[in-house]
Amino acid sequence: MTYQNIRFSIENGIASLVLARDDIRNAYSDQEFSDEIVDAVNQTQRSTEARVLVLSAEGSAFSAGGNIKDMRDQKGIFGGGPAAARRGYIEGIQQVPKALYGLDIPSIAAVQGPAIGAGCDLALYCDLVICSTRARFGETFINVGIIPGDGGAWILPRRVGLQRAAELIFTGRIVDGPEAAEIGMALECVDPDGLMTRVMEMAENIASRPPITARMLKSLLRQSLSSGLHDFLDNCAALQAICHSTDDHMEAVTAMLDKRTPNFRGS
Repeated sequence: MTYQNIRFSIENGIASLVLARDDIRNAYSDQEFSDEIVDAVNQTQRSTEARVLVLSAEGSAFSAGGNIKDMRDQKGIFGGGPAAARRGYIEGIQQVPKALYGLDIPSIAAVQGPAIGAGCDLALYCDLVICSTRARFGETFINVGIIPGDGGAWILPRRVGLQRAAELIFTGRIVDGPEAAEIGMALECVDPDGLMTRVMEMAENIASRPPITARMLKSLLRQSLSSGLHDFLDNCAALQAICHSTDDHMEAVTAMLDKRTPNFRGS
C-alpha cells in the first residue's frame, strides 16, 4: 500500500508509525487514513524484525479523532443513514483498535499535543503512553452528541478505573498532560523537547529484551483482563514451558552468569 496519510518504517527492531496529516490535525476517521494505519500495524505484526511499535504524530496535534466537518456534512463513515454509518464504523475506524489491541508486540504512543475523541483512544490502545506537557486528552464524544464509537468506553476504564472513566466520559472534560500521567491515562509526562528522546529510550529498552518472551507477556496482559486465576495460571505454565526451551532464555541465563550483555535473536 502507498501511504498518503502516514509514514512507516522498521529499523533496529523499532516499527515507527507516524500520523502525517497535520492539515486536518491527524483526524483519522476517513476510510483511507484508517486503512493505512491498519496496514502499517498489520505489517508490524507480520514482521520478524519488529520488536516494539512507536506511534507518534507530526504537527501540533496528536489526533483530533473524527473529522468534525465530515460529521456536519454526513460524509464518509458518518453518511448514508444509520445502517450505512454502522457499517462505516465497523469496516473503518473500528479496525484500528482491533489491530492495535491484537498486536503481539509492545506498543508505545508518543503524544505531543491534543489527543481528542478517537485520537485519545488511539493512544490508549497502545500498551504505554508517554506524553508531553503540551498534550491534552479528551473523551469528548458527548460534547458533539455521540458515544465513543471506537470502543473508548471499553479501553478508558482499563486505564483509569471505572469511576474516573465515568467522569471523563459523561463530562467530556479535557485532561492536560500532567493530570493524564497522574490518573493513569499516560505513564509519564515530560518536557516537549524530551518527548521523543524518552519514547525512543523506552522503545530501545524493550527492543533489547527477548522478543519471544515479550510477545508472550503481551498475551498474558491481555488475558489477565478477562480470565479467572486458575485458567490464567494454566496458560502461564504452558507459556513458561515454551520460554524455557528458547535459545534466548539460555542466552539470558548464560550472559547473567558470564556477567556480559546478552544478545537476543528471537529464537
